[in-house]
Amino acid sequence: LSRILAGLTIALLQLPVGPDVSVNVGRAVEAVTKLKADNPKLQLAVLPESFNAPYGQEHFPKFAEAVPQGSTCQALSSLARKLGIHIIGGSIVERDAGKLYNTCTVWGPDGSFLAKHRKIHLFTMHIEPENAGGVLFDEGAVLTAGSEVTVVQIGRQKVGIGICHDKRFEELARIYRNMGCSMLVYPSAFCICQGPMHWELLQRARATDNQLFVVTCSPARDNMSGYVAYGHSMIVNPWAQVQREAGEGREFIVEEIDFDMVDQVRRQIPIYGQRRTDVYAKATSAL
Repeated sequence: LSRILAGLTIALLQLPVGPDVSVNVGRAVEAVTKLKADNPKLQLAVLPESFNAPYGQEHFPKFAEAVPQGSTCQALSSLARKLGIHIIGGSIVERDAGKLYNTCTVWGPDGSFLAKHRKIHLFTMHIEPENAGGVLFDEGAVLTAGSEVTVVQIGRQKVGIGICHDKRFEELARIYRNMGCSMLVYPSAFCICQGPMHWELLQRARATDNQLFVVTCSPARDNMSGYVAYGHSMIVNPWAQVQREAGEGREFIVEEIDFDMVDQVRRQIPIYGQRRTDVYAKATSAL
């Protein structure tokens, strides 16, 4: 029984994203529905960052919608209720009080709106071309940063939510660990410049620092799009091992997460209790 209670069957949907919101959302609904039919034990579906519309500064205002009243949210609510599963709805651009946010919504098995996470750390970066082709992007020119951490209860587990660039910040992951999380989920459209450098590294770092599962879900790669996502949606376990990894294209991963592993790692490598918070506090106060 404890083994059953410690398990969670999840699906990562590395979906292609085109210019038509209704087509993108319909594709996601169809794919999740089929995965649930093929995998009756499925309890959680995770969608990519910007799953309903193209990712780009020029696209954000055009495709923004209200949360949770908008059509994308209503489709996710209906889907979660119909299938009786949790859905971490990747991210969409939210319009609220004249501002735009990169927002992840979370839905319960009864279709209820459990939470939203507004991306806290906006992707503003200038990597020069000699470094893997480079990238120049500024979410902050169009979007507003969120200011709240987001933890949701899924079954017996607390799950911390971040979006893409959020995973570069170890402080956020540490706060989620301190709040009792056993898994972090980051819908992420990492670019093909950063991907080979840091995609796997960041997830394994967050996993080993905090001794929990780290899950990322990327859009499928489209080399003809203005912003080319890296792909490689991934599950990293608390040993910081890559448990599952997708390729570049359209691909779905279904995996059972065994949360007993979190307890095993934390027992065998008991770093949490060994932290010298007294020393850290003293040093911080002197800064």
